[in-house]
Amino acid sequence: MGLREWALGGVLLSPMLLFALLALLLTGALRLALQRLGVARWIWHEALFDCALYVCVLAALVAVLS
Repeated sequence: MGLREWALGGVLLSPMLLFALLALLLTGALRLALQRLGVARWIWHEALFDCALYVCVLAALVAVLS
């Protein structure tokens, strides 16, 4: 895909927008899976874990897709 800007109606959009939205969806799905598996009860600070998981997923997406 590359990291080139997209022109949408005269507005330039960064591909990071798509990566960020996709990472948000994947992070939500991973959190739901962790809760269903019972692993979420071992998480000490949920907000910190969610933020770290999002950053890791976003970094993985950027590394794989660009």
